[in-house]
Amino acid sequence: MKDIYLLSGFLGSGKTSLLSHLIEQLKAEGLKPAVIMNELGKLPFDSKSVDEDVPIKEMLEGCICCTGAEKMEAQLQMLLEGEEFDVLLIETTGAAHPVEAMDAVLSPYFASRLNMKGIITVADCKRWIDRDKMTPQTRMLFMEQIKHAHLIVANKVDLLSDNEIALVTLQIQGLNNHAPIIQTSNAKLPLKMITNLEATYSSQEIQQAAIGKQLSLSSRLHTFTEPVNKDEFEKWVKELPDTIYRMKGYVPLKGHKNPFLFQYAYGMVQWLPEYIKMNPQIVIIGDQVESIAIIGSAQND
Repeated sequence: MKDIYLLSGFLGSGKTSLLSHLIEQLKAEGLKPAVIMNELGKLPFDSKSVDEDVPIKEMLEGCICCTGAEKMEAQLQMLLEGEEFDVLLIETTGAAHPVEAMDAVLSPYFASRLNMKGIITVADCKRWIDRDKMTPQTRMLFMEQIKHAHLIVANKVDLLSDNEIALVTLQIQGLNNHAPIIQTSNAKLPLKMITNLEATYSSQEIQQAAIGKQLSLSSRLHTFTEPVNKDEFEKWVKELPDTIYRMKGYVPLKGHKNPFLFQYAYGMVQWLPEYIKMNPQIVIIGDQVESIAIIGSAQND
């Protein structure tokens, strides 16, 4: 099982500095890191900061959470099959929504082989103070990156007064009271702060992958033990709470030889036939997904 951390945050917040510090500390602990860097430009400027002995895959000209989902699966496939590593660090673009980035990573192909430890958001404290000067769309994304984090790195506190630091910390905590907030300069985060994020897997046949027991946003891998009725499955999906953001995987349907590829996002469902027998599993992403009763389950997780 490979541990994965998603590094989120706006352009210039300090994600690449954090990445460099974490790589250095992992290597000092005798662990081998691998890196996937998602950049919107044509040239891999940030990747030049990664040592040559660290396996790295790059995704250029496309956000990981938009058209890049298939590219992400390909990069993960190449890393898992072609490289030896202990920990995977994924640095997302500043334009990536953390839920969608998480969705791109948690493919049903790899969910049972990857241990999603959490989303680490680097928040630029100086930019937080000036957030009202942003466009509404930019400000919303900035706040979403903080809201869905499992650990918040309040960076650039050296540029603030003591009163400003206290105010920013209090305001960020009000937006996300689940995640620890670590104040840093130059994104120097101790490694022990991220290794304490724990993802647990159930020993039952139906597995659960909760990102941190005390945190709300989580993922869950569900394995079907028998085919389900398509209409009943769609009815179950439509009755799910708004806190379920994404689902994707392979659903076995009654009357069909192979499971269908199923995707759900923004209240919409999509079915695509598969011509080879895939593992009947879906990945569910949302807030407190462990409490959701899944149709056709012989038992609850």
